[in-house]
Amino acid sequence: MKKSTYAGILFLMGSAIICNGNLMAQKSTKKSTTMENAKTWFEGREWAEGLKLKAHPSVNVNEFSDQYHKNRNYWKTAFNYLKNTDLDTVTPGRYDIDGSNVYIIVTDGKTKAFEDAKWENHRKYIDIQYVVRGKEKMGIAPLSKAKVTEAYDEARDIAFNSVAEQDSKYYIAEPGTFLIFFPQDAHRPAIKVEGYETVRKVVIKIRAAQ
Repeated sequence: MKKSTYAGILFLMGSAIICNGNLMAQKSTKKSTTMENAKTWFEGREWAEGLKLKAHPSVNVNEFSDQYHKNRNYWKTAFNYLKNTDLDTVTPGRYDIDGSNVYIIVTDGKTKAFEDAKWENHRKYIDIQYVVRGKEKMGIAPLSKAKVTEAYDEARDIAFNSVAEQDSKYYIAEPGTFLIFFPQDAHRPAIKVEGYETVRKVVIKIRAAQ
């Protein structure tokens, strides 16, 4: 092979490596900027519509920001409901507040023994879960780590799963703080906390943007 040809090949290979490196750097910078913007937006609390409740630290801020900005009116409707409704006295049941796009389920129910609580996930809807009275434990895990135990039921928008202990995290849900579960989250609600047999809870179902 001639030296000029060999040098040309090395030059092209080097250029390709540099271009690829620059592309990866650009993607990394864009991702970092997006995450920073989401954090700033989240901390500004414009999304809260004046609601005093706090979002739990487990909430995926990037996904929250993305979903909010794609369906802003759905989220405004949800947070206004939480702000303007007497959650202690509203009658248990389902309330459609934006057709099938946003609806509310209010329950006064018993919590479950740890072994009786199931992992679940949804495809069409996001859950905002807020414990109005009492306490319950909730688990969360990446859906990618979950194994299906009951196939997805489209009519009910639910599938059930199993999750290895090392892939899951558990939190205590209590008044003052809400949790959000997105379609990529497996979650395990309604686990009994000692001393709290019954929990009043509001679950707001928000149609997920695809």
